[in-house]
Amino acid sequence: MTATTLPAEGSVSVRLRLDGETGGNTIGRAEVATRRPRAVAALVGRRAEEAVRLAPLLFSLCGTAQGLAVARACEAALGIDAGAQETARRLLTDAEALDSHGWQAVVEWPARLGAPPRPAALRTLRQAVSAVMPTLYPAKDGLRPGGGVLRPDAAALRDALDRMNGWLAAEVFAGPPPRDADELARWAGLGASDAARLAARLLGPDLAGWGAGGVPLLGESGPDWFAAALSGDPAFAIRPRHDGAPALTGPLERQAAHPLVVSVTDRFGDGLARLFAARLADLAELPRRMEAAIADLRPADPATAAGPAPGSGCGVAETARGRLAHWLRLDGDGRIADARMVAPTDWNFAADGPLARGLARAEVRGRDDAAERTRLLVAMLDPCVACGIEVHE
Repeated sequence: MTATTLPAEGSVSVRLRLDGETGGNTIGRAEVATRRPRAVAALVGRRAEEAVRLAPLLFSLCGTAQGLAVARACEAALGIDAGAQETARRLLTDAEALDSHGWQAVVEWPARLGAPPRPAALRTLRQAVSAVMPTLYPAKDGLRPGGGVLRPDAAALRDALDRMNGWLAAEVFAGPPPRDADELARWAGLGASDAARLAARLLGPDLAGWGAGGVPLLGESGPDWFAAALSGDPAFAIRPRHDGAPALTGPLERQAAHPLVVSVTDRFGDGLARLFAARLADLAELPRRMEAAIADLRPADPATAAGPAPGSGCGVAETARGRLAHWLRLDGDGRIADARMVAPTDWNFAADGPLARGLARAEVRGRDDAAERTRLLVAMLDPCVACGIEVHE
């Protein structure tokens, strides 16, 4: 048996049993279990502003998206229309998603190649990302119900975006991003970055289509849909379903129609190559989305309640890993009486979700190969907690 030690604060565990009838060359059974601390319970009893300040501290990853999802949920519950803040908010979460993808590119992807991680390479990217909040909100008050005092500095934002683009060009793409399967293959063959070298590995005939699970994409699921699901069934937060079935969220969901992803899917089908192409497409498209957002920014002041408060509400935010949703209900004193959330990891690492279905009956070459292929698939789905893998023969 091979195993990876798990920390205590939350984890995904994967247990594989190889099929003896195939000589250990097929995964006979794959069991995936997610154990995430339900930190959202710490929001109960808090007032809206306190809950929004607390949310980024409760979750070690995607703190901005967590705070904004809670802020949007509070606004829905309090009857606040903060629509004038939404362009700036999307800019904040896109910058955070770019930072998260960047970490994968220089830490996780080298590890999958047996190369040393390069966290120091993130310094330039993180300096640029950290400049976004103060250039939008000089008082750094963007994470609050109703939004902050929005006074965008377009020149400073474009400078930060230029630095992000420069980092991508130097550390990930080593030139322009590939636009289709042929360009991807040529780019991979040059091997000018860790990302390109990983692409070369994933485009190999034994891996490109490996891990296909056939799980549908989550698709359009807005606050109203999540509100009905989370409020109607407390178990939804633990075992989310869409139309009664598991679903996949994340880069592939966002970029399924991107020319690179379409071309790679046509050539290799579902599997590792398609998931990786979607991550590359997301990395290429995020700066373009941010550039368009900067052009649309306008100053705005914090919004206040405009009508009777409905008392409950849901907020949704996009993260690098997929769609995040928070639902909450206020009591008569304006404090949170109930709070529930569902994160991308709850979808992608469900017991019968994309990882589990991608591993079931997959071909491998023994125990060590099964463990490493599983690590590749886990990296492409990117959980927000550590993942341990056990392989039993």
